[in-house]
Amino acid sequence: MATPHLSSALPAPAVSAAYPMANPGYGKRTAPGQQARARDDFALLPTRERYVAGFVDHLPDGASMSVKQLAKQLPLYGQQAISTALKALSVAGHLRRVRCAVGAGDETRWVFRTFWSRTARDNEWWTTYLTTETATQTAAPAPAPEAPARPEVPASARQAPESAPVPPQRTPPQAPDAEPTQPTGPSPAYLALARLGRNDNRLGLSADDCTTLEPLATQWLDRGVTADYLTSTLTAGLPAQIDSPVGLLRRRLIDKLPPQLPATPNTSTGTPPPRLLVECTDCGRPGPPEALPDGLCRPCRTTHSAGGPPSPDPTQIAAVKAHMANLRDLLKPV
Repeated sequence: MATPHLSSALPAPAVSAAYPMANPGYGKRTAPGQQARARDDFALLPTRERYVAGFVDHLPDGASMSVKQLAKQLPLYGQQAISTALKALSVAGHLRRVRCAVGAGDETRWVFRTFWSRTARDNEWWTTYLTTETATQTAAPAPAPEAPARPEVPASARQAPESAPVPPQRTPPQAPDAEPTQPTGPSPAYLALARLGRNDNRLGLSADDCTTLEPLATQWLDRGVTADYLTSTLTAGLPAQIDSPVGLLRRRLIDKLPPQLPATPNTSTGTPPPRLLVECTDCGRPGPPEALPDGLCRPCRTTHSAGGPPSPDPTQIAAVKAHMANLRDLLKPV
């Protein structure tokens, strides 16, 4: 596992007030559901990528994300280095470049966005988010209509500002003469959590643990996922030893929460929703979100993977060659 080296990070330059903004419909767009900004957000990235990520993270929505403009603001690196850093940030799960067709007929045009997430997301999260109607609308916002005039409120009817929404409270005790309510069984979220220990004994939870995590799991089911999807996500890629099942599951329920899906498909008009394509962060080749994992097309992913891992040990190469020679000898006809 990589070790953070906070002392070696280069401080990202402050964003200039004159930093160029992209044309309306273009530029940076912040992905939802990110964690609060912290000092070690990008601690596991190499120095150059930490430097670029820290700068991009502070850019406002709509800021130009072209390599040329970023290189002008980051004098330590040229355009080629910035391009390579953005590709690395895409692979690390921090950004995706997209294009979306808006309009109809001869008025159709492409809108380009760079979705940015301070919190690193996996391919499954990006694919789910970028294929929802919410992401499509975020990539191609419609012009805001004029706000209607607000009616004059009499002074006698003016009240103090409304307070923040109050979370649901437990049902108060019923009066002695009230008819008792019928007890209800455990919720689907509670049952999914309770069954985790049967799938993997490292995730055995107590009744109190299930009650504590139930609201977080309910958010998943409220967003349209099934109990099987919830279970498979919580049990995938577990570490060899789990000291605190409830702590690990709490972090996964928060960090991997899927985006909100539209309640019903938009069937008010016969026109299909705007198309959204992900662009390869390296070469710009477009494709559907699921076809560009890590934000890279297949050729660029192959190139990136070939150049990523360290060179193998010469002794390992010799051992592999000897093994292959032995296999060829065994396959020769007697």
